[in-house]
Amino acid sequence: MPGVSLTIRWAVWAVVAVLVFAATAHAQRGPGPAAAGGVITSVQIQGNVRAEPESIRSHLQLKEGQPFDPAAADRSLKALFGTGLFSDVVIEMQGSTLVVKVIENPIINRVAFEGNRKIEDDKLRDEIQSRPRQVFTRARVQADVERILTIYRRSGRYNASVEPKIIKLEQGRVDLVFEINEGDVTTVQRISFVGNEAFSDGTLREKIRTSESAWYRFLSSADRYDPDRLNLDRELLRKFYLSEGYADFRVVSAVAELAPDREGFFITFTISEGVRYKFGTVEVSTRFQGLDVDVLQSYLTMSSGEWYDADEVEKSVTALTDLVGSLGYAFVEVRPNIRRNKDTLTIDVTFDVQEGPRVYVERINISGNTRTLDKVIRREFRLAEGDAFSTAKVRRSQQRLRNLGFFEKVDISASPGSAPDRTNIEVEVVEQSTGDISFGAGYSTTSGILGDIGIKERNLLGKGQELRFGISVGTLSTLIDLSFTEPYFLDRPMSAGIDVFRTSNDRQQVASYSDRSIGFALRAGWAYSEHTRQTVRYTLRQTDIFNVQPWASTVVQANAGTSVVSEVGETIAWDTRDTRLNTTKGFLLRNSMAVAGLIGTEQYYRTTADAVYYQSLFEDVIISVGGSAGLVVPYNNSSLRLNNLFFIGGDTLRGFRVGGIGPRDSVTTDALGGTYFYTGTTELSFPLGLPKEIGLLGKAFMDVGSLWGLGGPAVYSSTVLTSTTMRVSTGLGIQWVSPFGPIRIDYAFPLVQDPWDKTENIRFGFGTRF
Repeated sequence: MPGVSLTIRWAVWAVVAVLVFAATAHAQRGPGPAAAGGVITSVQIQGNVRAEPESIRSHLQLKEGQPFDPAAADRSLKALFGTGLFSDVVIEMQGSTLVVKVIENPIINRVAFEGNRKIEDDKLRDEIQSRPRQVFTRARVQADVERILTIYRRSGRYNASVEPKIIKLEQGRVDLVFEINEGDVTTVQRISFVGNEAFSDGTLREKIRTSESAWYRFLSSADRYDPDRLNLDRELLRKFYLSEGYADFRVVSAVAELAPDREGFFITFTISEGVRYKFGTVEVSTRFQGLDVDVLQSYLTMSSGEWYDADEVEKSVTALTDLVGSLGYAFVEVRPNIRRNKDTLTIDVTFDVQEGPRVYVERINISGNTRTLDKVIRREFRLAEGDAFSTAKVRRSQQRLRNLGFFEKVDISASPGSAPDRTNIEVEVVEQSTGDISFGAGYSTTSGILGDIGIKERNLLGKGQELRFGISVGTLSTLIDLSFTEPYFLDRPMSAGIDVFRTSNDRQQVASYSDRSIGFALRAGWAYSEHTRQTVRYTLRQTDIFNVQPWASTVVQANAGTSVVSEVGETIAWDTRDTRLNTTKGFLLRNSMAVAGLIGTEQYYRTTADAVYYQSLFEDVIISVGGSAGLVVPYNNSSLRLNNLFFIGGDTLRGFRVGGIGPRDSVTTDALGGTYFYTGTTELSFPLGLPKEIGLLGKAFMDVGSLWGLGGPAVYSSTVLTSTTMRVSTGLGIQWVSPFGPIRIDYAFPLVQDPWDKTENIRFGFGTRF
C-alpha cells in the first residue's frame, strides 16, 4: 500500500512543520502565555552606566525563583520610569532569563538662559528645578518651561516663548539651554464695566489697582495684566460699594480676554449693584452688668439716617471692643447683627456686646526672624503670655509689626494650646532689607540747588535701633547730621537718641551775613496714646555769624561773632492725620516750649504753637485750615541774637520772600527778625480733571501773618522799621507727586503789605531721592 504509506508520511511532515513554525513564532514574540508561568532562573541588567544593578533590581517586582507575571513586569516598568533615571526601559524573557534593558538619562552639565534681557539669570535660575549635576528628564524641563513662562506673564509679557535646547556632550552629559523670546509687554488696553448705574466707568476705574495703558504710566506696572491683581480688584470694588451703601452688591464675573494679535487685554467686570441702603436703627445691647449702654452708644461712628457703610460698622466693632476691654472686661466679643429692611431700604444694626470664650494666651511663638531679636517683636504686642486672648489686640499687634518696616510679611494665627481654654499665638515673619542708601537732588527758592546723600539702618544689629547719617549740600545751605535712636530705652516704651549736626547758611540776600552752627542734641519721647506724643530735648549749639558785609545794618554788625546756646525744650503733639503727604482728613495740634541759659551766652524763653485741620468737602476736594504763633523773650536784661529770632516769609507766608516781613533796617533793607509772630493759611486742594495716578493737584490758598518785636536794647534804632500789620496774600498752585519726587509751583500776590516788605510772586520746589 505505497499510496497510504506516502500519505501518512506527508501528514507526519506537515505536523512537524506546524510545530516548528509555532515554536519559531513564539521565540520571536518573547514570553507568551506559556512563558507567563515560567520560572525566572536569573535576572540580567543591560545598558546601565551610572546606575548600580542592585539599585535597578530594588525597583523590580520580579525576582529569581518566581514565575514571570506580566502585571508585575508592568509595575516594574512604571517604578523604573518613576526614578527619573531612564529615558527607556524594556523588560523581556529570554528563555528562563529576565532581561532588563535600560537607556539612562544624561546628566545636566550646565543650565543657561539666552535672550532674556528683562529678567536676570539668577531670578530664573531660582525658579526652575533643573540643576547642574542632576539627571535630565523631559518632564522636569517641560515644567521649568511653564515656570519661566509664568514669571514672564506676571511681568505682563504674555507673548513670551521658551524653547529648551539640548547640547549633547561626551560621557553622557548635556548642556540645557533655555532660548527665550521675551516679547513685548502685554498691557491692558481697555477696562469696561457692565451693570453699573450709580457710578461711571471712570469712577470705578479709580477704585481698582489695574489701569488702562497710557503714555504717562511708563514707570508703573499697573497697566499690565495680572490675574492676582484682578482678584484684588474684585474685592476693592466690593469694599467700595459696601462703603457707599450698596449692601447687596456683588461682582458677577471678571473676564480678561487677550486680543487676537496678543498685544493687549480687554477686561470686563460684570456687576450687580443692587439698591442703596441707609442706616435704620443703630443700637447697642449688652449682658454685662455695670456697662452703660448710652456710653457705648456714644462710641459708634455712625447714626440712623446716614448712608450705610460697612467700614463704619467694622470701626465701631473695634472701638467698642477696645472700650469694654479697657474697662476691665477681659473676654469681650462684639457681634454686629445686621437686618435688611427691603421695604424701607434701611439696615438695622445691633451691636451685641457679650462675653466671649474664656481663652488665655499660653505661648507666643515667633519664627522667621533670623536677624531681628525676639524681644523687638514681642514688645510690639498688645498682649502677653497669660493675658486674656483678644482678637482686636492681635490685629493691632500685627499692624504695629508691619509699621516697623522690618518685615516683608507678617502672619499671625492662633493654634490650640495644652487645654481647651488655652491658645498659642503663632507669629511668622519674613524679614526684608532695613538699610537705605539714598541720593537726592532738587531745587527750592529757599535753599537753591540741593544735593544730598543719606545712609540709614532702621534695624541696627537686629535690635530695632536706628542709625542715620546724612549730608545735604546746597547753594544757600549745608547740613551734616548723624543720628542714633533707641525706640525702647531701658526696655520701656520710650525712645531716646542723640543728634550731632553741623549747618551753614548763606543769608546774604536776606540780611547781608552768613552763619554756621555745630552742636548736639539729646532727646527722649514717649506716647500717651495712639495719637498723642511728647518729646523732651537738650541742645548745645555754637553759632558763628560771619562774613558780615561792610554795608550791613549796624544791628547785623553788632551780632557778628560766636555765641553758645544751651537749651532745654519740650514738644507735645496730638496728630490724627491719615497721612503726612496729601492729607485728606484729621488734625494736628502741637506746642513747643524751650528755655536757654543754663550755660552759654544766650538767655531766653521761647514757645510756639501750631494747628491744622483737614476735611474732605467732596471726593478728592480737601480743605485745610491752619495757623501758628510764637514768641521769644530774653531775660536778665540780655539781648537776642539774629540766629535766635523768627523770620517769616517764603513757605511760611507765600507772596513774600524769606524774611520778607517784620523788622527791617530802613537804610540797608536787611531783615532783622522778630520776637513775636503769627501765621494762618486756608488752602483748597482739588483735582485737575486728569487721571488720579498722574498725581497732579490744583491748589488755591490764602495766607495771613505778621512779625514784630525787636531783639533787645541793642537793636533799637531810628533806622529800624517795624509794625504789627497783618499781611495778606492769595494765589494758586500746582502740586505733582512725580516719579522723580514732589514738585510744587505756587503763584501768589500780596493783598496787604507794608511799604518796606520784600515780595515774590513765584515759588518753586522740587526734590527727589533715588
